[in-house]
Amino acid sequence: MSVFGTDDAKYPPPSRRLRLGFVGGGRGGLVGEWHASGVRLSNRWDIVAGALSSNPENARVSAVDWGIAPDRAYADFHAMAEAEAARADGIDAVTICTPNWNHHEAASAFMRAGIDVILDKPMTTTLEDAIDLVRISRKTGVFLGLTYPYTFHAMVRQMRHMVLAGAIGEVRQVLVEYAQDWATGPGDPGSKGAAWRLDPRKVGRASATGDIGTHAFHMLHYVTSQPVTQVRADFHVCGAPKPMEDTSFMNLRLGNGAPGSIWITQAAPGNYCGLRVRIYGLEGGLEWNQEFPEHLRFNRLNAPEQVIVRGHGAGMLPAAQRLAHLPRGHGEALTDAWGNLYTELAIAIAARRDGIELPAGLLELTGAEDGSRGVKFIEACADSHDAGGVWTDCWIDP
Repeated sequence: MSVFGTDDAKYPPPSRRLRLGFVGGGRGGLVGEWHASGVRLSNRWDIVAGALSSNPENARVSAVDWGIAPDRAYADFHAMAEAEAARADGIDAVTICTPNWNHHEAASAFMRAGIDVILDKPMTTTLEDAIDLVRISRKTGVFLGLTYPYTFHAMVRQMRHMVLAGAIGEVRQVLVEYAQDWATGPGDPGSKGAAWRLDPRKVGRASATGDIGTHAFHMLHYVTSQPVTQVRADFHVCGAPKPMEDTSFMNLRLGNGAPGSIWITQAAPGNYCGLRVRIYGLEGGLEWNQEFPEHLRFNRLNAPEQVIVRGHGAGMLPAAQRLAHLPRGHGEALTDAWGNLYTELAIAIAARRDGIELPAGLLELTGAEDGSRGVKFIEACADSHDAGGVWTDCWIDP
């Protein structure tokens, strides 16, 4: 019996700590620190190798920061994939948190070397490259997982499983928004991250839609379990002038015929990381806000409102309890979600390498197929916008 009161509310213990490498994430990179925080909180990995920057000096000093031995601090990821695959103590997996345009080349290099891949979103900058990674994953048998950390908040998993259990009846509409404000004013000429996010040669056909819209799309699909069959999208520049969109309005059609909408913007003053989900069925509704991640609003039709608070018991489902670590009143937030993500990634990769079949439903990771659907969604939005906002097919089974 687990300390949570149910046998299925805990993950299996690790058989060993896995060896992890990083591509990207070096000094000055915020995204790398998010990943590394999740790795450490999961307590299932050791970071032992890295090609942490395309700048050799930054790669060297970053390796020192991370405690990586000099002989495992690589100048480029091709050399790293070859060398680590040849070592008896080589890495079990690699995290790739480089800018988008490197994803396909880096991921394919490690997969072909037999190394499991953890890849930042979006999967690639083109659908062709995304489908190629799906093909390589199937051919090699190597695991490829995408990092969508917001769905590893305990209350998002609670939301999904309440929907699956019929708590709100048949899903009839869903609304997702993701609002930030950093792109409202003139860009910082010294910001490399802001610069490449506005370069179509490096991000593909969409900027904000690929950057945060892919999170919103993934969240909507995750909590509803519905495919998004069609999209009608309009791109806008609502902040300072820039060459690519900072705002998108998207109408959706779900697989069960229900309507949906996504609004994303990086030019809404006073918004920081406002990822908000509202889902309504015939019998009730659920609402979650990333800036207040420990609370889930639940409304049954013609009944008092309930607020379910992250913790153990008191309405929490076993699938969500696995993601909760502290008693109520002790805050958990995005770093804990990253830790949950890296816990499930470790379990999946260890099971593949050890030849163990895991219980159905234990893990809820985003694999190569769903990663490619995220890229298809971005391209479908761009196609719709370019055609004047027409309905466009946006679901694939690669």
